[in-house]
Amino acid sequence: MRIAVYSGSFNPMHKGHEAIIRFLTRDAGFDCVYLVVTPLNPFKQNHSLPAGQDRFDAAVEAIGRHPDLKVKADDIELRMTPPQYTIRTLDAIKAREPENSFSLVIGADNLESFPRWRDYGRILREYGVVVFPRKGYHRGHLKARLLKEDPSYKVTLLKAPLVTISSTEIREGMAAGKDMSKWLM
Repeated sequence: MRIAVYSGSFNPMHKGHEAIIRFLTRDAGFDCVYLVVTPLNPFKQNHSLPAGQDRFDAAVEAIGRHPDLKVKADDIELRMTPPQYTIRTLDAIKAREPENSFSLVIGADNLESFPRWRDYGRILREYGVVVFPRKGYHRGHLKARLLKEDPSYKVTLLKAPLVTISSTEIREGMAAGKDMSKWLM
């Protein structure tokens, strides 16, 4: 099977996440999406998050409301010893399921900072990334820069609609007393 590994804090799960999952399985040719809830982003050490298990449970609940989605919440990073670097996660999933092929799902904002990721070259050569558009980021230039470094890197730019809502905006709206339920998954 061809599986998309979509990791993040998912705080909270929202309609944008749902749209990405649907696009991956409907339009991008993936058989399934593994939604990996990250306990802590190594680049955001001071970012306060609800506990990883709470966010994982909320993701399972959100996914459960959409039984037609080809997605599985995966708690692999919650069980790993910190730090949870993406390369370690991908290697652990591959070791668990050697018969499947895996690609990492990222937004264009992450593609820009990808050279800062642990073993990013291995991720790009062995797994590859599929990149969603993000407002303000020119993915073509970012891809060209990476391929100039190593033409064997696998970088796929998805022709997907731009997701216009973020978890941050939802949290900020809720904190301001706004009803953000229409955005929640």
